[in-house]
Amino acid sequence: MLALVALPVQPSLAQAPSTLKDLTAVIMLLGMPCGQVTSVQRLSNDDHIASCENGARYRVTVNAQGRVVAQKQ
Repeated sequence: MLALVALPVQPSLAQAPSTLKDLTAVIMLLGMPCGQVTSVQRLSNDDHIASCENGARYRVTVNAQGRVVAQKQ
């Protein structure tokens, strides 16, 4: 007999509301136009591609000096 169990669907960590808000704040503090981050692709622990509501995309990483940087894609 096969039993099916329904588990709640959780958003991936990259799409969690806190991640979207954090990346929105980082991009804003770096003075880059974005509005709000609407989606995120996590490349590694400290490397993300953030897509903004204005259509811009940024690669947000931590550099060798430990500073957060964003590069327009």
